[in-house]
Amino acid sequence: MSARLYSAAVLGIEAVSVEVEVDVLAQGLHNFTLVGLPDQANKESRERVSAALKNSGFRPPHQQGRITINLAPADLPKNSPIYDVPIALGILLATEQLSFGSEKKLFVGELALDGKIRKVNGVLAVALFAEKAGYEELYIPEENANEVAMLQGIKIFPVATLVSITRHLREEVLLTPIVPELAVQETKVYTHDMEHVRGQEQAKRALEVAAAGGHNILFVGPPGSGKTLLAKTLPSILPALRFEERLEVMKIFSVAGKIQKDFSQFKRPFRSPHHSASAVSLIGGGSYPKPGEISLAHRGVLFLDEFAEFPRSVLESLRQPLEEGVVSVSRAKGSIEFPARFMLLAAMNPCPCGFSGDPERACACSPFQVERYRQKVSGPLLDRIDLHIEVPRQKIEKLQDEQKSEASSIIQERVEKARKRQEERFALESVHMNAEMSSEQVRQYCTLTTEGKEMLRLAVEKLRLSARGYMRILKVARTIADLEESEYIQLEHLGEALQYRFND
Repeated sequence: MSARLYSAAVLGIEAVSVEVEVDVLAQGLHNFTLVGLPDQANKESRERVSAALKNSGFRPPHQQGRITINLAPADLPKNSPIYDVPIALGILLATEQLSFGSEKKLFVGELALDGKIRKVNGVLAVALFAEKAGYEELYIPEENANEVAMLQGIKIFPVATLVSITRHLREEVLLTPIVPELAVQETKVYTHDMEHVRGQEQAKRALEVAAAGGHNILFVGPPGSGKTLLAKTLPSILPALRFEERLEVMKIFSVAGKIQKDFSQFKRPFRSPHHSASAVSLIGGGSYPKPGEISLAHRGVLFLDEFAEFPRSVLESLRQPLEEGVVSVSRAKGSIEFPARFMLLAAMNPCPCGFSGDPERACACSPFQVERYRQKVSGPLLDRIDLHIEVPRQKIEKLQDEQKSEASSIIQERVEKARKRQEERFALESVHMNAEMSSEQVRQYCTLTTEGKEMLRLAVEKLRLSARGYMRILKVARTIADLEESEYIQLEHLGEALQYRFND
């Protein structure tokens, strides 16, 4: 007898349909064959499924004769233990130990030897696919229930054991579907607050501009000037995630197996990989490509401390994602795209010893060493960073000042107002922030007065800015105007945007 159930495979961060076909031939010697391009994890499911069935009180496969499992389509690589549950249920159906209608039902889950159902990666992507594809019921491991609590277009049943799912399908003891929790609140509690930072007013203003428009930013300054502390305060002034953005971020973390246990409170990602990180860990990849740090920072912040200490090849791999907001990972088995719309926040010293240009401490580096150090970060990469900020050493009077600076909550209110203006402006566009504007959109929404055009022309000639640099100055000026609640870009907005390009 044969049976057919439905499951899913995750490619990148999207799921596609997989049919689990089971055929049992009672005559002949026992044989358990798994076909359909399975990897080692799937091949081992034969042993897991056999033990789980036996320990759950069912007749194990070795007593059934010849069993063939096909995971269709056959040309799609299967690289996850996600099919254990549908395989086990398919065997029960084909051997008439269980009877239920499998249409409009989708099953995922890994089996333990005792019949418990273990957590798997990518459940949120599977749930979104099932909802879109018209499935009515989705059965997932109980440990994955928190990932899909926001979805309401499909009945989702969290399952703890193989016995409990079979009792439900027999309508003996029904499972309780997940009740959607749409009111997910973003936490307002942050370890680092802007009011804890003494001085560095220009750097804090630059962070506000960057947060308001989603711009990339580079801090350059001596050791101990506060670059890292400033960077860690950035999440506290970022606006709350929109519902669509939250789903995107959660889906990436779900596929990567880094989903949080509690999503009742959630905030934008802040990823800070060490400078010894490899290109694969940063960009993503592997035999079966997984998202890297830049995708885990999607809709959040990627903080690269000691920027110039990263291998040049690793930094150069950031150029395409910074420009396009996606990263394409190509392997012999195919090409996969991961979203990577992140804010790059980089911090570096001006030279190897860190004191070049410091008025109080002499630099110990030769001109050649300084030049070689700065050349570790290429011009094309610097050109993609909108704000270049010098973070000088703070005087002792500033550090001992008892007066608190402006709190992050106040700055965040201004940032959210500026983002709201951008959302209204781009309501009919495919972008959400000023930093995402195309060249045509810059021409449409970043109009200048005659005086502004002349100022920008002189700046381009003097600084020898590239076309990309020219466009990025206009985007930053548009963000500054939004913060000032101005409909048009004024001379002072353009002047402030120009001062953030000192590295040019």
